[in-house]
Amino acid sequence: MSERVEVAGVSVSTEHFIGGERVGSAQTFTDLSPIDEQPLAEIARGGQREADLAVAAATEAAPAWAALGPGGRAEVLHRLADLIDGNVEPLAAVECADMAELLRSLRGRLINRCARNFRNYADLAVAYEERAWSSNGTANRVIRMPAGPAAVITPWNAPLMLSTWKIAPALAAGSPVILKPAEWSPLSCSLLADLAVDARMPPGVLNVVQGIGEEVGAALVAHPGVRRISFTGSPETARHIGVTAAKNIVPFTGELGGKGPLLVFDDCDLEAAARKAAGQYDDSGQVCLAGTRLLVQESVADAFLELFHRFTDEHVLGDPRDDATTVSPMIHREHFERVAGFVARARAAGDEIVRGGKPAARGGLWYEPTLIVPCSNESEIVQREVFGPVLTFQTFGDDDEAVALSNSTAYGLSGIVYTGSANRAERVGRAVRAGTVWVNSFLVRDLTAPFGGIGISGIGREGGNYALDFYSDLKTLQIAEGTTS
Repeated sequence: MSERVEVAGVSVSTEHFIGGERVGSAQTFTDLSPIDEQPLAEIARGGQREADLAVAAATEAAPAWAALGPGGRAEVLHRLADLIDGNVEPLAAVECADMAELLRSLRGRLINRCARNFRNYADLAVAYEERAWSSNGTANRVIRMPAGPAAVITPWNAPLMLSTWKIAPALAAGSPVILKPAEWSPLSCSLLADLAVDARMPPGVLNVVQGIGEEVGAALVAHPGVRRISFTGSPETARHIGVTAAKNIVPFTGELGGKGPLLVFDDCDLEAAARKAAGQYDDSGQVCLAGTRLLVQESVADAFLELFHRFTDEHVLGDPRDDATTVSPMIHREHFERVAGFVARARAAGDEIVRGGKPAARGGLWYEPTLIVPCSNESEIVQREVFGPVLTFQTFGDDDEAVALSNSTAYGLSGIVYTGSANRAERVGRAVRAGTVWVNSFLVRDLTAPFGGIGISGIGREGGNYALDFYSDLKTLQIAEGTTS
């Protein structure tokens, strides 16, 4: 029997999952709940040994998993999706305790999205049609072959959903996975391993190795047996991973955060725009796609701010298990201090703190929704990702200035545009430098669309066939016309 603890009334293993079995480690690390900063569990702390075991297990499992073909793999992935749908309550309860994501969001949206990820990629892999054509006297086909073991390293925000977003295409493409979940929120991914057993997934196809990024994460990305690396996290960490991946000539994709603009034009539904802007404080702003730079046309700036403050006043800072709560605590004391440091430096630099700017009165890891008017577009608070409940406010005169401000940071993950003009939506939407731009909407996702960043927001694309191609090796098979048996 593996070491298990009870979290939110749910039994969770604290050990790794390697080759279909639970595996312990000599060392552990403490997992704290953001809700009260109290320990939830002592988690097995992997290193080189566990990385070696997991890659060996994935390598051994690879031929049989590939031989199943897209249809056989889809049967397993659909069973896993059904099990996720059948376990929304325990998965949501554990992730809420571990990461402090709003429980109602987990129940109503995020856990179901995990199941959708597996179904979507399973079905896409089955539906793949090999490109076929004739040229130069040969018949040509493009064939997908599984690339081999993939190391998947995921962040602490929305940990299960973002893990399945990477795991699902890898498995559907036939490439076994070694998942390294973030050390601040590893528990829901441990539950996923249990569900993989229940789904009768062959041993070694999905492995979960827990630990510290600089230890087991580094060991995984440097392992010569790993053939693909996918990472979501900071640009600083991605630079280290990219160097290591290059040494082994391993393809690497990274989604690396953002500093998204939220553009408000004077012809838009101003109330809808202000409400959406105030909504960027949801989950304490710990959302990489959030529109954290509010860019508002000068002619409606005052009216927008009045509405924005009214909607922000409606936020409830509270326990994420309470349906009335809209702003949860931040993930960890270390991250809380990092966010507070950004605000302190902004204040010292002369940026105007319009609202918030300090820890919430309730204490703990809650921070007041904060709005800052920078003294310059070059201010740190404008140019660097804060990843907390902190927004900036700037104005612009015309479309050209709006686009220039939008594109003035090194990031380029997402953008949001509010306008009543179809022509402006097309023109500005094309001009904003970002991997995804929403117009009069936000967080509407088609899972077949490409997803990723520009600039330091990332490299490569996830989503749809883009992800399936990443976890595959593409072969062109050319057979001379007239070849017979």
